[in-house]
Amino acid sequence: MISFEPTEEQALVRDTAREFAAEVLRTRARDADEESAAPADVLRAAWELGLIASQVPESCGGGGAPRSPLTGALLLEELGAGDAGLALATLAPALFAMTLVEQASVKQQQRFLPQLCGRDFHVASVALVEPQPAFDPLALATTAEPRGDGFLLRGRKSFVPFAADASHFLVVARGADEPRGGFAGACAFVVPRDASGLTVTAAEPTLGLRAVPFAGLELDGVEVPHEDRIGGPRGFDYARLLATSRTALAATLVGLSRAVLEYAIPYAKERVAFGEAIARKQAIAFMLSDMAIETDAMRWMVWKAASELEQGRDATRAAHLARSYVAEQAMKIADNGIQVLGGHGFIREHPVEMWYRHARTLGVLEGTAAV
Repeated sequence: MISFEPTEEQALVRDTAREFAAEVLRTRARDADEESAAPADVLRAAWELGLIASQVPESCGGGGAPRSPLTGALLLEELGAGDAGLALATLAPALFAMTLVEQASVKQQQRFLPQLCGRDFHVASVALVEPQPAFDPLALATTAEPRGDGFLLRGRKSFVPFAADASHFLVVARGADEPRGGFAGACAFVVPRDASGLTVTAAEPTLGLRAVPFAGLELDGVEVPHEDRIGGPRGFDYARLLATSRTALAATLVGLSRAVLEYAIPYAKERVAFGEAIARKQAIAFMLSDMAIETDAMRWMVWKAASELEQGRDATRAAHLARSYVAEQAMKIADNGIQVLGGHGFIREHPVEMWYRHARTLGVLEGTAAV
């Protein structure tokens, strides 16, 4: 018999995340958005939950729990329902950490992962996006040129989360002799923040997700030794990194969409116009119904992609479909939420306008989360 119920452990993770999202993330979301910064105590509280360290091998100071993208999808939906901006801020090091857990050598893991298992919030980020119109992750401009006993990295990156505070970056590039396009030739390197030739550029303000400080990187002949190349001779599985990130972003958008729906329904029941609750108006009722249907459909697509990742299969197609569909529908749901609230949808007394901005920003990001 097929069951879609979470396991006992998954239910515990989900319930813990739901409580944390409601009591901490939701209550601090507006301040974080206004101040364009994630409160230090929120980051510390999330770090103490061990959401990242629990999946790091015990030999590196972590909990040694097996990787579970499905559990990660459940977790991110709950955090996204609390606040997508703070959700991505608290899990900013996750994609760096999980990529090393899955693809780095034992020696590399023991060098770079212990710092992500300490008592204090610590950031190491993935540098993937590049500052070009309609960025295509399969057509990277950043190059890695073999040179002596290592590589020279040249290029520019943008929208790197916590770039100003990160101790290390996982820089994704393509071989200097490889043609642009496709997954072949992609490679990744761990680069310390103080590497010669690496410059962190000015902060990059965004429409939404203001709690996550983004900035860019300039790599002008950054020397990286062979031992800091992830994947080694067998190569770097770039497709898995992208699928992992896209599934995570989609899961966060599902949570955001659920938050909009759960806010709009009681509002529509309480708001009276022309002598009756607007929820009784056919146009509003149908709109809320469509929002609920799409939220459930989005969740199933995310779970399918996460399931393929968990089974070690190529989740490229499932993750791409989930991300594309969820980004489009989440934007519609956020917009419908504003329509349900009418004029109140545009004022900061209600969180829907903030969720709308989050949805728009999440829809164009790459490489900023992991399940």
